[in-house]
Amino acid sequence: MTAFNFTIIKKSTECLGRAGILETRRGKIHTPIFMPVGTQGTVKTLTQEELKTSGAEIILGNTYHLMLRPGTEVLEHFGGLHRFINWDRPILTDSGGFQVFSLAKLNRIDDDGVDFNSHIDGKHIRLTPEDSIAIQNSIGSDIMMVFDECSPYPISEKGAREALERTVKWAKRCREAHKPMEKGQALFGIIQGSTYLPMRLESLERTAEIGFEGLAIGGLSVGEPKELMLEILDGLMPHMPENMPRYLMGVGTPEDLFYGIERGIDMFDCVHPTRIARHGSAFTPEGRINLLNAQWMKSDLPIDETCDCYACQKHSRGYIRHLFKAKEILGQRLTSLHNTHFMLKLVRDIREALLDGTFMDLKKTFFSKYFQNK
Repeated sequence: MTAFNFTIIKKSTECLGRAGILETRRGKIHTPIFMPVGTQGTVKTLTQEELKTSGAEIILGNTYHLMLRPGTEVLEHFGGLHRFINWDRPILTDSGGFQVFSLAKLNRIDDDGVDFNSHIDGKHIRLTPEDSIAIQNSIGSDIMMVFDECSPYPISEKGAREALERTVKWAKRCREAHKPMEKGQALFGIIQGSTYLPMRLESLERTAEIGFEGLAIGGLSVGEPKELMLEILDGLMPHMPENMPRYLMGVGTPEDLFYGIERGIDMFDCVHPTRIARHGSAFTPEGRINLLNAQWMKSDLPIDETCDCYACQKHSRGYIRHLFKAKEILGQRLTSLHNTHFMLKLVRDIREALLDGTFMDLKKTFFSKYFQNK
């Protein structure tokens, strides 16, 4: 079994970005990395082979959703999520803490844990830090997240303080429930504090003291202005430990990759690329396009002439538009495949630019084209 290890290959002289290799028991991850989100054991509409062909080195699963369906009994029967979905590369699992935020109307929080009403059938569910760890053990993920409370935006200073205190207490309980690298599974701590930088710095210090294999920044991109997110990262990132991976949770548009990597982020995830794809929106070097627009009705151009994904090599914008208009699932699949491929290719290009010392040139060139129509 390969020990969990993070090595920085090169630091940029232009910014805080760095290129590294994250070694896990199921293979190497070249950082910076974008991680497609497979909430319920699937990246929506895509097969595992399509993900691999697109260059995915790691995908995500979600503790809360997998706990409800198929449930830990089924996962344990199959020997974990990897075998269940036939994926032999690393998996990272969210702890279920984000559902404390996203399903706020269905839960009640106290210092011990969270009471949920299932969004599926209304059944009562109790989730504690220890429960979250036990479920992630059953899932068999290679990187697990501590159970945290993600603050909404906006939130009062008092509310952010309560969530921070709870998150630190829960992080300690998660660490006690899962000893370092037990069963080959790494555990990452999560930094909270909303948009209050002093709280963010305090959360970082207290979380780092507990001792984790990596650190994540949660509670950003939850409705706050982009400028405020970047302001928090500017104040926080120079204080992050250099010797461990840094994960910006739930953030992942093309421009976000540049903004985050420039500030020292190593790992990203987001449902955005596949979510917008299912509604006909596609990434191109010249910005996003809406494939449902009438202008593409007779277009024989691919989504992106520079892209080597299956969708761009085999099909036209006109055909994919027709699929959406006819409500054929293939339209969603082809656009999801392209957007995922686009993000993974972009983060590889950024990594090469970090290694070559040309990151700022790449950022300037990409932004000049991507935002040219805005």
